[in-house]
Amino acid sequence: MIDFTTPEFYSYTIFGVILNFVFSMALGVYLSNNIGVEEMVLSKGDQEQPWWMFVTLIIPFAKMAITLYRVAILQFYFLNEGKTHKDFWIYLTSK
Repeated sequence: MIDFTTPEFYSYTIFGVILNFVFSMALGVYLSNNIGVEEMVLSKGDQEQPWWMFVTLIIPFAKMAITLYRVAILQFYFLNEGKTHKDFWIYLTSK
């Protein structure tokens, strides 16, 4: 059973939130370096964020896992198949 009153629980929670922002920022910087910020803004689709994306902010390591999943899709599906970073960006932001 998880004891919510221990300092270790709060430490893991804070560490998960920090890791979430680090991985999310790293993916954003990586994509903006390879695509360009202006090109990202011009080619962005109109997809809305799913309702469960807000819930993942509450669970510390969930958003980090989603970011790592997106990185895996970028590497295995797009880059290994000869597609570009821009194709990945369009895939993420379009319906």
